[in-house]
Amino acid sequence: MFDIFQNTTRPNRDLFFHKNDPNDVRLGEIVSSNIEDYQTARIVILGCPQDEGVTRNGGRIGARHAPEAIRRQFYKLTPFGISLKIFDLGDTIIQSSLEKTHDLHAKIVEQLLLDGKKVIVLGGGNDISFADGCAMAKICGSENWLGLNIDAHFDVRSDEPRNSGTPYRQLLEGKFIRPENFYEIGYQPQAASPNYFDYLRNLGVNLISLQEFQMSSIESEIHSRLKSVDSPSAFFWGFDVDAVRSADAPGASAPSPIGLAGEAFVALAAFAGKLPQTKIVEFTEVNPNFDIDNRTAKLVAIAIHQFICCTK
Repeated sequence: MFDIFQNTTRPNRDLFFHKNDPNDVRLGEIVSSNIEDYQTARIVILGCPQDEGVTRNGGRIGARHAPEAIRRQFYKLTPFGISLKIFDLGDTIIQSSLEKTHDLHAKIVEQLLLDGKKVIVLGGGNDISFADGCAMAKICGSENWLGLNIDAHFDVRSDEPRNSGTPYRQLLEGKFIRPENFYEIGYQPQAASPNYFDYLRNLGVNLISLQEFQMSSIESEIHSRLKSVDSPSAFFWGFDVDAVRSADAPGASAPSPIGLAGEAFVALAAFAGKLPQTKIVEFTEVNPNFDIDNRTAKLVAIAIHQFICCTK
């Protein structure tokens, strides 16, 4: 068996907030990172603190600090509505190259899925979606999982080497996911290449712009999909905070004055939790270097909280 503990670093215990009030317990006081508690946990948190892919893509760096920033805010929250046991595995050990980090991260996630865990991945750059998608394909089968990219951008750039803008092209061209099982949700036309739009449309990918999303119900779309004969048995949700308007998420790698409201972002995470097919939720592109009053880290922490609350 692949040893997930030898290939991750334990989380910093200083991030686990303690209020020391029996009438007001916080998540930092009940979430465990002790190895002996792993087996009984239903949900596992895993960080990947790197932004090499963002650097390669010419973005503003800082996302490598996100797992720590998100944990700091998450562990201040109360366990209200949470009944499942949560285990914090810590962070994937960053390797000498982005490619090697992806390979290692994928192996860790594969083992978590084999162990029957629901996985919450904290990026880092959005390039980690390639590693998480590879793990989904390996364990669930490339034809049996549905991927949803909640993002202002398509992330199907044809760049070499890989970067934070290439993960979904890698998954599609590597045949790790079927195009009809892939959704691009919340993309913003002014931030998206028409060439990549045509590329995705010609493949048969499901394309839902920000405006279309705001006028429709993704829940109805997913429920309709679940009734089909070839319904996917596993779901992956990639939540890139670039999808959220900068008023609610100023600490993003590529902020925009328009986008999803924070409430809509959290509601999507809650919906992901309601679906028993959801195996991985991934949060990327939080950039603490540009955050204001930890607003973006707090938003993701709340989204994680609501995902767990809705997971049964």
